[in-house]
Amino acid sequence: MLGGAPLGQPGDVGPRLRQLMGTADVLAVEDTRRLHRLASDLEVTPTGRVVTFHESVERARLPGLLAALADGATVLLLTDAGMPSVSDPGYTLVRAAIDAGVEVTSVPGPTAVTTALAVSGLPVDRFCFEGFLPRKAGERRSRLTGLADERRTMVFFESPHRLADALADCSAAFGPDREAAVCRELTKTHEEVRRGPLSELAAWAADGVRGEITLVVAGAVPAPVSLSAGELAALVAGEEAAGATRKDAIRAVVTRTGLPRRTVYDAVVATKGA
Repeated sequence: MLGGAPLGQPGDVGPRLRQLMGTADVLAVEDTRRLHRLASDLEVTPTGRVVTFHESVERARLPGLLAALADGATVLLLTDAGMPSVSDPGYTLVRAAIDAGVEVTSVPGPTAVTTALAVSGLPVDRFCFEGFLPRKAGERRSRLTGLADERRTMVFFESPHRLADALADCSAAFGPDREAAVCRELTKTHEEVRRGPLSELAAWAADGVRGEITLVVAGAVPAPVSLSAGELAALVAGEEAAGATRKDAIRAVVTRTGLPRRTVYDAVVATKGA
């Protein structure tokens, strides 16, 4: 059982996770101190066996946890914040349990990825999560260069100590005017969301930033192509012939060409009226 731990506010935990924290046979946690602090805040008394489950002991813990699962025990996996497996411990246990034929389910809870997207002010109809950027400057720049043409909104986790360098590298790879949002200490007392062009955010971060950081960067905007009204209408007609509705056909052509929706729509109307 995967449990979504609060990012900062204990009140974000629902009643189902509270119940499981008190009744699970085994609690596998990233940090026992965090568990006891959360349990105290929620006025829950764990009755199960508590074991650590973090990066340095993940694989060593697998045999014991799998044995408990095989015996029918309820194992609750909790990380320090957010959903396990999302740039946190958990994947190895989930994969091993699935391979062993054990049912895996979750108690949905907070995650910094979608929380940051929601408050970023950037398009969220399509997005990709890139986790932590490489620590080494050369590897980080190479990764970002490979993402320069990514058209989906991108989400990264980053250390506050590397944020300024990461933003400067993002600015170089994506362009200084690319919009972004730095989400700091989400849901906590000192929550802060800084929005603006990458160049401005890099300058702000140069003075030093503290706390947990989630970085959201707008996707690339394709360069508009030059097409006549007749050519645009033909593209829309082609999409419709393939089964798309008029609305979806226009949206597809907008995506392909990078032109404003009004331009494509007007081209279709003008051609129909010709």
